Amino acid sequence: MGEPITIFKRPASLRDAFTHYCPGCTHGVIHRLIAETLDELGLRERTIGIAPVGCSVLAYNYFYCDFQEAAHGRAPALATGIKRVLPDRIVFTYQGDGDLASIGTAEIVHAANRGEKFTTIFVNNAIYGMTGGQMAPTTMPNQVTTTCPRGRDVNLAGWPLPVADLLAQLRTPSYVERVAVHTPRHIIQAKRAIRQAFQYQAERRCYSFVEVLSTCPTNWGKTPAEACQWLDEVMVPYFKLGLKKSPDRPPVE
Repeated sequence: MGEPITIFKRPASLRDAFTHYCPGCTHGVIHRLIAETLDELGLRERTIGIAPVGCSVLAYNYFYCDFQEAAHGRAPALATGIKRVLPDRIVFTYQGDGDLASIGTAEIVHAANRGEKFTTIFVNNAIYGMTGGQMAPTTMPNQVTTTCPRGRDVNLAGWPLPVADLLAQLRTPSYVERVAVHTPRHIIQAKRAIRQAFQYQAERRCYSFVEVLSTCPTNWGKTPAEACQWLDEVMVPYFKLGLKKSPDRPPVE
């Protein structure tokens, strides 16, 4: 018999660390996909990540690459400064919906509109996680949170903010895609999108943005399995998955 073949192992870019995320949270899945991408593209040694404020505020504990911490919503501004001063570095922001789609809305829109050559991984779980489950800009219609106990009333709070679709409307060339990580099939698709986003940056071609639909079983009040089903049945029909914009696909006039 020959030596055993390893078919699954920890990516070199991912630290051996205890997780602080809740059971069933899919932040860990997304971390792994980023780490695998950095390994496969040989980017780790020149990568700088930007951690947000929110559940993933401690993202720097999980990656074997340089990291900076940004004030709430300001990760795109920090990434812009780093990328302009060090254009040979691979820079990415890792942001949740409260960080990016609420206090950081202007930051992300203007960074994308300027065509800054960094990558954003946007984790959309439809709720404020770390601070106790308040309504977020991406909270679904009628979804119950601590600040809308009768459910989100779109007549008062507006409709959930489809960030990927909004950014795709900008004239500036960019790569924008929305994916999910609630099933193995969707995880494979998410990996392809994340890899493509980093590849475009490595080629210095454009700003790249990947929105990832993610679960929050704790604040949704569901089991991990129920959370995955709710994401599929409620979030996916509204936040439609797929490629929104690509520098290789000219916009339709």
